[in-house]
Parts: sequence; structure tokens; C-alpha cells
Amino acid sequence: MEFTAFAEQIRSGRPAKFPANANTLEFAQQLDAQDSLGHLRDEFIIPTKGSLKKKSLNGTLPDKQTLNGHANGVNGTNGANGSLEDDETPSVYFCGNSLGVPPKAVKEYIHAQLETWASIGVNGHFQGLDNSPLVCWQDMAEDVAKKSAHIVGALPEEVVMMNTLTANLHFLMASFYRPTEKKHKIILEWRPFPSDHKYAIESQVQWHGLDPAKSMVQIQPDENFYISTDLILKTIDEHAEETALILLPGIQYYSGQLFDMARITEYAQSKGIVVGWDLAHAAGNVELRLHDWNVDFAAWCTYKYQNAGPGSMAGAFVHERHGKVDTSQGKPKFRHRLTGWYGGDKSVRFNMDNNFLPTVGAGGFQVSNPSAIDLASLSGALSVFSKTNMTELRTKSLVLTAYAEHLLDTILATTAATGEPPFRVLTPRNAHERGAQLSVLLKDGLLERVTEKFVEAGIVCDKRKPGVIRVAPVPLYCTLQDVWKFMDVLGKAIA
Repeated sequence: MEFTAFAEQIRSGRPAKFPANANTLEFAQQLDAQDSLGHLRDEFIIPTKGSLKKKSLNGTLPDKQTLNGHANGVNGTNGANGSLEDDETPSVYFCGNSLGVPPKAVKEYIHAQLETWASIGVNGHFQGLDNSPLVCWQDMAEDVAKKSAHIVGALPEEVVMMNTLTANLHFLMASFYRPTEKKHKIILEWRPFPSDHKYAIESQVQWHGLDPAKSMVQIQPDENFYISTDLILKTIDEHAEETALILLPGIQYYSGQLFDMARITEYAQSKGIVVGWDLAHAAGNVELRLHDWNVDFAAWCTYKYQNAGPGSMAGAFVHERHGKVDTSQGKPKFRHRLTGWYGGDKSVRFNMDNNFLPTVGAGGFQVSNPSAIDLASLSGALSVFSKTNMTELRTKSLVLTAYAEHLLDTILATTAATGEPPFRVLTPRNAHERGAQLSVLLKDGLLERVTEKFVEAGIVCDKRKPGVIRVAPVPLYCTLQDVWKFMDVLGKAIA
């Protein structure tokens, strides 16, 4: 099977060698027919070309059968463009790096939560209903943590689902960023998402009475927006004596570069530096081994590649060595952290005796009661991951991005005679240095035209001014045909 052959080539570090007919829709259809994960697409509600035009609620979802058999059709419009058939065509949704599409299970799980609340009220804290997909509310955070552990390569007790990403970064830095007069610096990369840099890290530095200009070390990329592992290790060497923490993204949100987390973690820790990872663009996207890599802490959101909904509850990882609770001497001893009643062990959580005994593991970093509705949404989203694993998803993702890269190269080849290339790809060519995202920097003046053509064609793709489109075919619900259609529209838009 060609799909398997391509996957094996890429997994082994070799570039995929696509045949001469690879730039045809028939070739994409052939590969899709060989995709062992293709059935997972039917677990999701994917916007249609018609539903993207929706202006008001009318009680419909794009979740019925379309003419091509995929579970996507009715879109809640009245065929405003004159073609109901065209309106029922699934969109090409390449924006899962910003917000994933809803799994069908999310609606089921939220309805179960609302029925439980309406039926038994406060008793839902400790009592579940027999045929519900959900556990009782008090156990929900622990339940979704267990379901999330394999996604990030952690032990169940090393994961906690709480808050949102930036809040979790603050809570984790409150415990792990402990600057001294000598060791006070934080090493970060050049263009972190604002919540990680300008707001969270900078404010943590200022909270300790330090000057961000002196305590923040930013690693700058080369002219191709690439940050080599060697440069990161060199920066660690230069600042090791003064560095308290290194906090980097697993995947850089702008360029799509995947960092060598295992090597960087080991090297920084050998220099006595605490290591944290922001996995906003990595969790649910690439294979992670947080426990095996000995990572100190990590945080991630769940609305991108895990599809739990806008602003959904985030995750945090604390290595088991930092989550221990020693009660051998009577009064419990544990790692310093900001504490709250919900981080208390369930056996004493409702005792109200003001003697704090934290839950062992990452759960002991919880502060307050998590939203059961948010947890229901997350639990529904995670149910899809029980039907596959990160190795399978990563394998399909490698094929999707390799095919996208091949078609981008084909477009460049056909426009070579026109002079300046219409775009360049910022994301590393090495498949093992990227996730599902390819960042494409368009020539000046092209973004508006490309965006207009995408809207007309029912394509959803993230753009970053002045000229970057972040193309993300997510393996859970995107297809090789989606990739072909996207590139066909892009090629015509820039011709």
C-alpha cells in the first residue's frame, strides 16, 4: 500500500518520494482509501461551505449525511448561493492549530451533564447516573487526567486538568521559578505567544522584584526563522550559572518548528536548570514522553488538537518526583505551590479542618472546584482518542504534511519562470522537526487575494499578518483530498 510505504519512508527519516501523478485528485483519493484512520472523520462535526455563511441560529448543525457519504451535510442555510448541493460540501478545515472542530461526543456528554444536574442537583457531586458516559463530578478531573495521560506520555497521577493555559503557567511558575540573587534568569524563545512571554513570564519576573531586561534571555532564530538545538544548548551554556528556568514551546506557534524536547531537557537539567514546556501546539499533535524525558513541568490547552471547545479546560504536567507528599513525620511535607481546597486529598477534602493534605501528584496543584460542564466537554473530546493512539495519529500526520509540502513545491515549480517565488515555507523541511502545521510566508500583497479565494472555496485556515498562513491538516478529521483541494485553490489564487 502506498500510504504505508510513504509513512515508513518518513518515519525512517527519508523524504517521501511521490509519483508523477501525485498532483491529481485521483491520487489523493487513492491514498485516502488506504487510510486506516479515515473512519475517525465521522466522529466530528465539520463545518460545511454553507454553514460557514450562517448569520443566525436556527437549530441545525452540519451533521447529516452529505451526498458523498461523509457525515457532514445540513448546514443551516437555505442554499443562499443558489446551490444546496454545494452548500452541503464539507469545508476544508485546516485551522485545528487554532481551534479544532467539535467531536459529536461533546454534545452527548454535555447533555448528560445537564440532565444529571437538573435531575439530582447537588447529589451529582458524589453520585453518577448508571447509563451516563460521565463519572460523578468530584471524580471528573481525575478521570479526564487519566484519559489525557497517554496523549502527553505521562503517568496518570502526573497530569491534572484545570484552569486555562496561561493560568496554569502562572501556577506552575509560582512553584518552579524560585529565583535567587545569583540564579534568576528565564530562557525563552524569540517570539512566544504573548500569554507566555509579554504577560506571564514577564509578570512573574516582575513579581519577584526583578528587571525583565536582565532576567529574560530570548533565543533569536536565523534568517529562516529556525532555532537550532545547538543554538539552544549554546545559550544554556552561556547563561547556566544565572539561569533558574528554561521555558520553551514544544512547537513554535509561528514557524511550526518542533523542538528536540528530550535533548534540551536533559542538557538543561545537567546544568542545574529547571525545565518547563509550553505544549499548546504539541499536545495531541506529536508524540510526547514527558515522564521518560524527565520534564519538570508542562502546560497545554485542549481547544486545538484535542478539540474540547473554545477556551476549554487546560492541562498541566508535574513529574512524579515533584508531586510526592511525605507524611512520615506527621505534618505533610511537599513541594511549595499555591494551594487551594480542591488540591486537598479527596479523603479529607470536605473535612473543613484547615489542615491541608495535598493530593499526591499533579492533582495537588489544583486550587478550586473545576467546572463540570467544561470537564464534560473535555471528556467527550478525549473519547475520540480512545479509538486510536498518538503513534497512529502522528504517522498519518507525517503523510499529510509531506503531501502538502510536495504540492507546495509543485506550485513553486510551476511559477518559477515568473521571477520572485510567490511564497516560501518557514517550517523545517525535516519531518521530525515539525508537527501538523506548515507555515507559508506569502509574497507581499498576496494575503488578501488568497484569503478571498479561501472564503469562496469554503477553506478555513489561520493567517498571521502581514503574510503568513498556517496550514494545519489535522489527522483526526482531515484527508489527503482536503490537502489537494487546498493546494488547488492556493495555486490558482497566486497564479
